[in-house]
Amino acid sequence: MAEAEEQETGSLEESTDESEEEESEEEPKLKYERLSNGVTEILQKDAASCMTVHDKFLALGTHYGKVYLLDVQGNITQKFDVVQVFGLYSGEEFHETFDCPIKIIAVHPHFVRSSCKQFVTGGKKLLLFERSWMSRWKSSVLHEGEGNIRSVKWRGHLIAWANNMGVKIFDITSKQRITNVPRDDISLRPDMYPCSLCWKDNVTLIIGWGTSVKICSVKERHASEMRDLPSRYVEIVSQFETEFYISGLAPLCDQLVVLSYVKEVSEKTEREYCARPRLDIIQPLSETCEEISSDALTVRGFQENECRDYHLEYSEGESLFYIVSPRDVVVAKERDQDDHIDWLLEKKKYEEALMAAEISQKNIKRHKILDIGLAYINHLVARGEYDIAARKCQKILGKNAALWEYEVYKFKEIGQLKAISPYLPRGDPVLKPLIYEMILHEFLESDYEGFATLIREWPGDLYNNSVIVQAVRDHLKKDSQNRTLLKTLAELYTYDKNYGNALEIYLTLRHKDVFQLIHKHNLFSSIKDKIVLLMDFDSEKAVDMLLDNEDKISIKKVVEELEDRPELQHVYLHKLFKRDHHKGQRYHEKQISLYAEFDRPNLLPFLRDSIHCPLEKALEICQQRNFVEETVYLLSRMGNSRSALKMIMEELHDVDKAIEFAKEQDDAELWEDLILYSIDKPPFITGLLNNIGTHVDPILLIHRIKEGMEIPNLRDSLVKILQDYNLQILLREGCKKILVADSLSLLKKMHRTQMKGILVDEENICESCLSPILPSDAAKPFSMVVFHCRHMFHKECLPVPSMVSGWLGHHQLESSWCSQRDVLKMITILLGHPLAQSYNLHLCLTVSLSHQKK
Repeated sequence: MAEAEEQETGSLEESTDESEEEESEEEPKLKYERLSNGVTEILQKDAASCMTVHDKFLALGTHYGKVYLLDVQGNITQKFDVVQVFGLYSGEEFHETFDCPIKIIAVHPHFVRSSCKQFVTGGKKLLLFERSWMSRWKSSVLHEGEGNIRSVKWRGHLIAWANNMGVKIFDITSKQRITNVPRDDISLRPDMYPCSLCWKDNVTLIIGWGTSVKICSVKERHASEMRDLPSRYVEIVSQFETEFYISGLAPLCDQLVVLSYVKEVSEKTEREYCARPRLDIIQPLSETCEEISSDALTVRGFQENECRDYHLEYSEGESLFYIVSPRDVVVAKERDQDDHIDWLLEKKKYEEALMAAEISQKNIKRHKILDIGLAYINHLVARGEYDIAARKCQKILGKNAALWEYEVYKFKEIGQLKAISPYLPRGDPVLKPLIYEMILHEFLESDYEGFATLIREWPGDLYNNSVIVQAVRDHLKKDSQNRTLLKTLAELYTYDKNYGNALEIYLTLRHKDVFQLIHKHNLFSSIKDKIVLLMDFDSEKAVDMLLDNEDKISIKKVVEELEDRPELQHVYLHKLFKRDHHKGQRYHEKQISLYAEFDRPNLLPFLRDSIHCPLEKALEICQQRNFVEETVYLLSRMGNSRSALKMIMEELHDVDKAIEFAKEQDDAELWEDLILYSIDKPPFITGLLNNIGTHVDPILLIHRIKEGMEIPNLRDSLVKILQDYNLQILLREGCKKILVADSLSLLKKMHRTQMKGILVDEENICESCLSPILPSDAAKPFSMVVFHCRHMFHKECLPVPSMVSGWLGHHQLESSWCSQRDVLKMITILLGHPLAQSYNLHLCLTVSLSHQKK
């Protein structure tokens, strides 16, 4: 035990109960460390009996009657031998002698104020000391007669103390004792199991005694209930039992920190012994509590301690808890984010630790995100989770090229280069070429497909291309037909701008990317002698490419290259003709044979669309091959319509086609030939009766039908002729009505237009004398002639006044504008008069104005 006492450590993490499961997933709420330095020196010769805590310093009392003033690290700053009340920083002494032994003392929380110079001492009595206005101290007994007072806590205007009988609360303002809370277990000796008190706030007192905890709330009494009672009363809002004896209490937010004295029974000797004290965090409920955390503490000499030897003090501002025992002082504090990460790392929860560090990176002090990440990668590698470890490298290593290279070599050592290859950086940062080459060689030795994938995905400037090309060529010596290696080699050649070699490989492999390669790198000069290969591979794509790039590979060159492959030649020329009917005109004669040999369905459309095709040659070929439809078309195009019609009738025996042909030609002689040919063939007569009604008079055909000839569906054909004739009559009548209606509408529109008046004002002049058309003296009557073309004349200025007067005289309107009826009448006269024609006049209007109106 002596050796254990001499071991100084800065942490009490080992203080957790060894009997608890080491792999517990419950994270502790507090962390512990011993208060060393001067405290260690003091407790080697003396024993701690009490302590009080301030944010800036500590006061430690010992069994030898010493009081040590310590800083928060435990260093001794001052030492005192007797009980005194004085100012630490002012040097002012208030009281230093007492009439009776002092067990405990409590100072007014605001003692620094002149109005609050009060403190209480406890022994056989509870004495209140107050300084009077003459700086004299007077004392008064607040309580006595119930044994020693062992605990006093002062908060605000309330003083709580405990003696052998229970707990009392005194209101210093009203000078009244407001409650008495008796102790529950009277079998326990109060000197061995003293009461623990603490104030949670100004009105909440927590009492721990034996195994019982009571939470008391001080409340104001209603005025109607006061009478002779104190103005305040106490209500117990929560009361519950604990498993062990209570040595100290402290609040922690809405929870409670409990220091417990533990006795256990030995399984071997069946005797009780003092176990390590426990520090529990509990959540109080109305009649019970919920344990949040529980830690067993290894304090020096715990085997010899009793319940009264332990004390719990706390600093409210920093949530620090001081566990005081005779030979040790332990500080408990809430765990921060660094401690949380420590625990996660200890439990090998690296993912959570990394996440916690990233979230709290501004608050953590002892950890670095990178260090946690590297530890996580090492952990995953140790567990054989190589793919996950490699994937985490992206996030953890970031843009640190040196770390990337270091990790790659680590993966190489364990034979897992393949695992890290998908995650290597390819842009920012870029690693040394040797790193990428090392991984490519690894794949090349064992995984051709994986090697090909990396070549496709990695930019070609990441590695030395010539080195990898040589390595692939060496492997092809062993397996020359391996398509994967050949394709990859072509890609490598492309990266190296060796497009000729790449193209040859693509063509050999008939790879779909060959056309993309040609377009992308403008390799048309390299494919002039490879046109047949390209056409064999994909004629559609090849022809499209060749036609799109006629400026680089001429039509003549393509046709020459395909001379020995007429079927491919036809595909090319056919698509050329579809694009432009004139570009390949020099090859139209050749195309007749190509179409006849390889693509007869498109021969007739070609003959119809081509104007450069030699008809005689086409007719010869079609007649040789007995292509009737094509021959018919060529005969008709060459003007030999009668031969064409004869061929339709004799070769095709298709009356409908013959009728259609006759309709197209619209030649009376053809119709006559068709009728003559059909007159002894009843089915043909039926076809003619059904179709010629709108082109030839059906009577001509009907008169020629022999009597007694049986004609299929004759009745229906005649009905159809009549219906067609009736339809023609209806169409003619309808057209006539439309024509008449349109003519009348246009006439009315012209009438309305010509009936409109024409404005005459001072700016208009006579076209003959060039003087203003209107007289300066408006009082005089005058006459004028206005033509619809806007030419105006004085009546007397017309070229033939005597003639004009004769036919205009009775149309003059004095002192008013012409009415529409008069204007229309006048227009009619003028338009029909020879004079209007002789002067090239379109329309005129005579107006006579009086001196009252314009």
